[in-house]
Amino acid sequence: MHPGRTLPTACLLTLLAACPASPDDDDTGASTSTSAPATSTGAPESTSETGTPTTGDAPTDTTADASSSTTGDGPPPEPESFTVLENIVFYDGYAGLVDEPIPEGVIRHSNALVATKLSDEQLAKIQNTLRLGVVVGALCDNYDRIGGVNLALVPKGATTYVPAEVDRLEVARFITPFMDMNRDPKEVPYEWEANNLVPILKDPEILADHDIWFELAIFGVPYAAQEEIPGCAGRIDTQLGTLLIYTTSDEPAPDFNTLLPIAISEDFNNYADGASDMVGTTRKTRTFTLPADTDKAKIVLITSNHGSNAGGEEYIRREHFVYIDGNLAMQYKPGRTSCEPFRMYNTQGNGIYGPSPKSDEAWQAFSNWCPGDVIDTRTFEWGPVKAGEHEFVIEVPDAAFVDAQGTFPFSLYVQAQ
Repeated sequence: MHPGRTLPTACLLTLLAACPASPDDDDTGASTSTSAPATSTGAPESTSETGTPTTGDAPTDTTADASSSTTGDGPPPEPESFTVLENIVFYDGYAGLVDEPIPEGVIRHSNALVATKLSDEQLAKIQNTLRLGVVVGALCDNYDRIGGVNLALVPKGATTYVPAEVDRLEVARFITPFMDMNRDPKEVPYEWEANNLVPILKDPEILADHDIWFELAIFGVPYAAQEEIPGCAGRIDTQLGTLLIYTTSDEPAPDFNTLLPIAISEDFNNYADGASDMVGTTRKTRTFTLPADTDKAKIVLITSNHGSNAGGEEYIRREHFVYIDGNLAMQYKPGRTSCEPFRMYNTQGNGIYGPSPKSDEAWQAFSNWCPGDVIDTRTFEWGPVKAGEHEFVIEVPDAAFVDAQGTFPFSLYVQAQ
């Protein structure tokens, strides 16, 4: 066991407070007006994305007094910020489960997935808005990897659980940079607006039967670093991970009382059985049932494009089409205008960033995401909608998956009022 470094969580807590979401990939919806008259067709009314590209700013801590309440006629409470998981060491994702120390209250489901239960005290701090923050620290993996944050609804009082046997939501996704643990900066911060989680964390019916657990996932592989990074020979610790929450009463909380988990990190490709509606097509259909008529529903979707082989899907921007009950709800093509804002975190030389800055046009010619950046959480409003069965379809008709490699991990859930 090699000791981990302590990460500066205070700077990210303030970053969560200060930075609004500003993704800039190519995204259009069937209708983007939030003030358009409601119709009876169930067509989506507006689309948005959350996930704030990081800038490297490091202001001071804004942790607030925990004694305030969000109820009553007095002034609004001060913002709250707290750490959910801190400096957790992740290990080789391909190796057997390690038997290494882990903080009290944290369970290691695999070398790449840990979880902890939110305490009653932490739940009581949740106000009307919520931002998630993650800090990833460099250890002995010097390549770009996928990571994410999940929320699990675990039977009340359970001290552990099997992830596949409980309802879970993927609420954030990110890509780690190429990092050399001997070079600065040695960590990268990520953040997401996640106000729609507030009604889940405050729902008395959910809390009566479930505890809320947060999971942090970071997949790592140490084999290249063992050969290339001084100090990593023989080591299998890959990254450090910290998860934070920042919450305020700056605006009213979203009002949802129905939650429908549908998919979490499912394979989506055109070659594997079950990964699409039919082998040879990149189209995935999911049906779900709304228990009652609703004036407003929210669809929450996360996808990212992976496949690093020659001609792989990571390097080709594809149009994605989303349909609800046969109506086009969203059309998007992943990818930032530029990955240059994240170059500073890529301290290991690599073929993605290269030795010198690239133009916007160069980045847009091949990159679906940036090592060191978030993956957008895409949401769209939908309603009014009738109770009963509904159909969600996502399609990427031009996806090729050369040599039957790559996938678009797919997560989806629905909230309704």
